Amino acid sequence: LDEIGELSLATQAKILRVLQEKEIQRVGGVETIKIDVRLIAATNKDLEQAIRKGTFRSDLFYRVNVVPIFLPPLRERREDVPLLLDHFLGKVIKGSGKSKSQFSRKALDLLVNYEWPGNVREMENVVERVVTLTGRDHIEVEDLPDEVVNNYRANFLRREVLSGNIDFQKAEDQFEEDIIIAALERCDYVQTQAAEMLGITRRMLKYKMDKLGIASKSED
Repeated sequence: LDEIGELSLATQAKILRVLQEKEIQRVGGVETIKIDVRLIAATNKDLEQAIRKGTFRSDLFYRVNVVPIFLPPLRERREDVPLLLDHFLGKVIKGSGKSKSQFSRKALDLLVNYEWPGNVREMENVVERVVTLTGRDHIEVEDLPDEVVNNYRANFLRREVLSGNIDFQKAEDQFEEDIIIAALERCDYVQTQAAEMLGITRRMLKYKMDKLGIASKSED
C-alpha cells in the first residue's frame, strides 16, 4: 500500500479488519475469502503525528508498524544519485528507442547537488524530460530543467554555511565560473560575444577564464 497515510478513516477501519480477521469479501460478493498476505506499506507522513491529529488510527498503526524501515531523502544520500540517474537513463532510453546518452560532468555535478524535493519520482521525471527533449549523446547543463540549474548555487552556498566551511573566495570564484561558462555556452564559446553579454572586455574575460581554469572550446 503506497501512501497509507492518505487513507480515509473509513478505509483504515476496513484495512484493520482485514489484517485482524485475515479474510475479505469482494465488492458485490457474498463469499468470505481467507487470505494469507504480507503487507508492505509506505508513507511520507509522520503517522504518529497523524494519530495525535486524529487523522490516522492508532490500532492500524501498531498493526502495520512491525518492522519499520526509514529511507532517507535523496538530499541525505547523494552518493546514490549517480546510480539512480544511470538506472533511469537506461530505462527511459530503452523505452523510447533512442541511442545511448550520458550526462556531462558539469550536468552530473548539478544533479548530484540538487536538493530533489520530489525525491525519486522527481528524478525519474527529470530524466525522461531531458532525454525526450535532447537529441545529443551528451546531456549538458543547458538541457537540465530551470529548477535544477537555478537552485544549484543557492543550495551549494547554504550547505557550505551550515557545515561551517564557508569560504568567501571559493564561493565568489564558483559564482563567476558558473556565469562565465553559461555565457560561453550561450555564445558557442565565441569570447567576444560572451564578453559583450557579460558587460566586460574580451581581455578581462580571457583573464578570468585563465584564473578560474576555464578552457576555451578549442582547448576543451
